[in-house]
Amino acid sequence: MNEAVAKNTVVTLDYSVTDPEGQLIDAGEEPIVYLHGGYDGIFPKIEGLLHGKKIGESVVVKMQPDEAFGEYDADLVQIEPCTRFPKELQVGMQIEGLPEGGDEDDLVIYRVTGIADDKVVLDGNHPLAGVALVFTCTVTTVRPASAEEIEHGHPHGHGCDSDCECGECDECDDCDCEEDD
Repeated sequence: MNEAVAKNTVVTLDYSVTDPEGQLIDAGEEPIVYLHGGYDGIFPKIEGLLHGKKIGESVVVKMQPDEAFGEYDADLVQIEPCTRFPKELQVGMQIEGLPEGGDEDDLVIYRVTGIADDKVVLDGNHPLAGVALVFTCTVTTVRPASAEEIEHGHPHGHGCDSDCECGECDECDDCDCEEDD
């Protein structure tokens, strides 16, 4: 049976991401598995173009920054004294923090992008903010979602069907959701 991508199906995609010039950004070494139907598991533009596709069908989606990881926001860059951080701090590390004037609901993951002259440069933008992307994907599996997956709003395991014996598909092993006892 070659089921079509539809609301409340779990979809597995092989994919790659490039910039518009063809420079590889993500080789997609691990497939994407998401719950289709507006659960925010994949960018809305991609989800819309995948709707109705069947196993083996592909889409190529060109996305502007506002359709992907957003425009680059210079206000999310902060320079702080090194004394506010552990000595082990290195470029590339990630730190949770609040933007200036923010409250607990505004928590941001900052990347350390520079350390010099007793200062640390923190960037709260996604690394691909401001970048246009070309997302190429092929549908590799489609299956009906379980009632529990629909209730939780995401797939469980790595996308196998309920008869899978891979040993990796225990319910909610990959998430922080609460299982019903």
